[in-house]
Amino acid sequence: MPEPLKLKSPADFIGKQGPGVISFGSGQPDLPPPKEAFEGVNLNRDLRYGLIQGELKLREALAKEYPGSTPENFVITNGASEALDLIFRIWGKGAKVLLPRPYYYSYPPILEMANMVPVYTDLIDGRIDMDDFKKKVKGCKAVLINSPSNPTGRVEEIETLKAIEKITKEQGVYVVSDEVYKDLIYERENYPIHGDHVITVNSFSKTYCMCGVRVGYLWSADKKIIDDVCEMKTHTSMNTNLIGQDMALAAMKAPKEYIDHQKLIWRERRDFIYKGLLDLGFDLWKPEGAFYVLPKCKNAREFLTVLYQDYKVITYLGEWFGAPDRIRLSYALDVKQIEEGLSRIRQALKKVCVF
Repeated sequence: MPEPLKLKSPADFIGKQGPGVISFGSGQPDLPPPKEAFEGVNLNRDLRYGLIQGELKLREALAKEYPGSTPENFVITNGASEALDLIFRIWGKGAKVLLPRPYYYSYPPILEMANMVPVYTDLIDGRIDMDDFKKKVKGCKAVLINSPSNPTGRVEEIETLKAIEKITKEQGVYVVSDEVYKDLIYERENYPIHGDHVITVNSFSKTYCMCGVRVGYLWSADKKIIDDVCEMKTHTSMNTNLIGQDMALAAMKAPKEYIDHQKLIWRERRDFIYKGLLDLGFDLWKPEGAFYVLPKCKNAREFLTVLYQDYKVITYLGEWFGAPDRIRLSYALDVKQIEEGLSRIRQALKKVCVF
């Protein structure tokens, strides 16, 4: 049996490729961006500094998608990750933030680097336990919600989201709503959390399959938050790249059928990997959105090591997401690769006890 890999974070796997490698790791869509995205690039104009807050045309287009908004409600960022980083760093100084667990692996480090304190509420069957939420939200500066969720693929019930909306407003707690998968829900329509106390974070990475372009944004009704974020961004990354912003603006012109077609593909892949993992004996939640599964797995680090070293299969440790007895798989790859990956997982199960 090989010695378990000394892995610290997904950084050990992000971007890794090679002959015969099948990666269930990064949540990077393998589908093409809309053709419209490539019609927006203007190199003669885009190799310059831009507005710190983001180019006006892109913010104007976004404002049309958020009722009652103006371009001044938005900041265009280097992906959703920068938006989250800036939001929490303008607060900092020991304030508490409530996180549902399992969580996206970057949430705790982002909070800790901002000198904030994560407080955890554990999910039940992959969804928020409102009784525990009500107890722990008291005294928090903000809560960070991610629905559909990375890593669970679960979508919070509309009643839960409305309850969070109400409770946080009454208690003066901000809601940071990470909605990067809002367009990738299979089971129902999305419900965006509303209110002046809500800060929405989104990205063009998942909806439009443009992860490497690194264009995201945040929305807030609070002018001070917008101003503080822009001031900090001035001294860190400055403007978000203009080529990416032009591509993002152009991608928004893609017909609705582009997203609808994607959802059909994600649902097909979800059904395939979900049934495949069940047939292999894994216990897991059925995703309702995004493109992740989080099956239970004993001896997860040992299993991950065997999968990678012996079978060239990449998966992520559940412990990175606050779920130590699980592994996370992304199904952002075609069905033939998923099928081959499941076949290799079946072989690896003969070497490691995971149930």
